[in-house]
This record gives sequence, structure tokens and C-alpha cells, in this order.
Amino acid sequence: MNRSNPFFKETTYASVNTNFATQSEVMTVDGTINKSIILLALATVTAGFSWWYGITHPAMIYPFLMIGIFGGLIMAFITSFSPKSSPVTAPIYALLEGFFLGAISLLLNSFYPGIVFQAVLLTIGVFFAMFFAYKTGFIQVTQQFRSGVVAATGGIFLVYLSTWILGMFGINIPYIHGSGMIGIGFSLFVVVLAALNLVLDFDFIDQSAREGAPKYMEWFAAFGLIVTLIWLYVEILKLLSKLSSND
Repeated sequence: MNRSNPFFKETTYASVNTNFATQSEVMTVDGTINKSIILLALATVTAGFSWWYGITHPAMIYPFLMIGIFGGLIMAFITSFSPKSSPVTAPIYALLEGFFLGAISLLLNSFYPGIVFQAVLLTIGVFFAMFFAYKTGFIQVTQQFRSGVVAATGGIFLVYLSTWILGMFGINIPYIHGSGMIGIGFSLFVVVLAALNLVLDFDFIDQSAREGAPKYMEWFAAFGLIVTLIWLYVEILKLLSKLSSND
């Protein structure tokens, strides 16, 4: 249940040069929005399929999880370190992650009925709240803000990486992944951090479009946005599951 995407928020834009004034075809905000909608639609299609198929074939839930986790991880690495490949790898990533999302949603919904609907609504709500906060200037992306969010995201990545490695040896990190107050507080912090990463995504899209980034960067920026949305949705699912287990 520790599936998240904080690593890619730290590395996705780290090595991208946005000084592309001589490019004939340049990135636009509208183009990035269109690409984001396409990626979201692709993920929704495979998520719907894995949910529907998993209902009648429960044994397929685990394979769908593995396809999404490892296939998505490979595509995310390729996209992060080779932005020019994003027109191909970003859609594949979205399709593969959809299998994971459908399977994990079905699994949790079987334990906590209605949790998926709540998580979807909260994810949409957080997205538009962050967009409004960014556009109105309520949250301004200063260098200090960016550095703080990236550093905190990197810290969360290290926590999840440590959990995964120690878990292979049967060692569990206490409290933070439990349903107690510490675990709930930790999940709430990660949800807030994922939401703040959305602001970095919005700022990256605006800056890259203003600076005339090449056209393929629309796919790359859309990929970054989808990574954050998936991370946010999964973290909200985890938070709601912890809260539900205390009822």
C-alpha cells in the first residue's frame, strides 16, 4: 500500500533546458491541457477495465497491480530522463498506471465501500483548489517554495524507498503506515505535499510555454501533471482507508 510517485516530482524537470527560443513549433498551455486530458482518458480506460475484469476474475487483481507498478515505473523512468520520448512513453505510462489504479481501487473498495467515490471527488476538489490558489496568486512559486516542496518530496521518497527495502526483509517501519494518529497525520502531510506539487506543475507549464519550449514538452509536462494526480489520488485513498479503519 506504499505505491506513490514522489520520486518523479523531484527528478521530472531537473535536467530540462527550457531555453528554446529558436524552435519553430513551441509548447502552449492549451496544447498541454489537451495532452493531459488524453493521458487522463487513457488511464481511465484501463482503470475501468481492470476494475470491471477484477470483479469477475479476482485472481487478476494482483497481476494488474504488478503490471501497473513495474510497467509504469519503467515508463516513468524513461520519460523522466528522456523528455523527447514523452509523446510515446507518456501515453504508455498512463495506460499501465490505469491497470494499477483500477486494481487498487477495487481492492480498497471491497474493504471500505464507497471509498473510491470519495477519493475521486476529493482529488478533483484538491486539483481545482490548487489551480485557483495558483492562478489568483494566493500561492506564489518562489525559489524558497520550490526548494521546500522538492526537498520534502525527496524526503517522502526516501521514506517509501526505505519501507520497500526493509519490507523485503520482513521489517516494518512502525506508526507511519498504521491507522493510528501518527499514521493518519503522516498521510495527511503527504496529501498536502502532493497537492503543493500540483502548483509546481502549473508553474512549470506556464514558464515552459512562455519560454518557447519545444512541442514535445507538452507531453512531458502533461506526464508530470498526471504523475502528481495519480500520487495525490493514491495518497487520498490511503488516508481515507486509515480513517475508515478507525470507525
